[in-house]
Amino acid sequence: MNTLPNDPHLLVSVVNTKLRDFYDSLDALCDDMGVDQDQLVLKLLGADYTYDARLNQFK
Repeated sequence: MNTLPNDPHLLVSVVNTKLRDFYDSLDALCDDMGVDQDQLVLKLLGADYTYDARLNQFK
């Protein structure tokens, strides 16, 4: 299983790169990596990043 970084700023960079290059949705990324989507979104929201489904990226 892949692991994601704990630092939210590094995490958003890794997640956005994976979304851009490998996954067509946040659901697909979380399912494939075994990550709880709600926890991921809340962690990034705490660092002022929100998910834009239209762009398939956190901003």
